[in-house]
This record gives sequence, structure tokens and C-alpha cells, in this order.
Amino acid sequence: MAVIMYVDFPHKGIWGDQLASEMSELIESITKEPGFIWKFWTENKETEEAGGVYMFETRESAENYLDMHTKRLERFGYSGIRSRVFGLNEKLSKMGKAPF
Repeated sequence: MAVIMYVDFPHKGIWGDQLASEMSELIESITKEPGFIWKFWTENKETEEAGGVYMFETRESAENYLDMHTKRLERFGYSGIRSRVFGLNEKLSKMGKAPF
């Protein structure tokens, strides 16, 4: 069953188009991760937070990615990383026009 994963962390730095430009290689690697379906990139310049909402095919693929991604973020100097993985009610999600 597909799962949704939410990650956010304090982010002081670039935003918007500049962030998109500089993260093009990263998103390419993310899309090749086992079980990856999609990602919404999130940012809040006012509260200096960034992150994402992901969909993976299985909880196992999400948790494997989360472990790797958390370590990568820490190597980039980030701390205060928060994450959650949720199962989906696919019937209700489809009724709510979920993008899958």
C-alpha cells in the first residue's frame, strides 16, 4: 500500500526559483529511488522551514529513503529534522482528488 511521508527542517538560505535551479541534480536522484512516486517540495521563507511531502509505493521504501535522506541532510549541516510516515486511505484520497 502506498504511503505518504512528510519531512521538514529549519532552512536558512535560498528559496523559490533559485532553490529549484540549484536542486535539479538532487531531484533527479530522488526520482530514481526505489518505490518513489512523487514529491511536493515545501518552503516557508517567513518561518525559515523547508521540506517535502512524498509518496512511496511501500512503507519500507519510504523508511529506507528517509534514513538515507536524514543522513544526507545532516551532512549538509541541517539539524532539527522532523519526519512522519502515514498510510493512506486510498478510497477517500481519490474522492478528495489526490494526485494518483
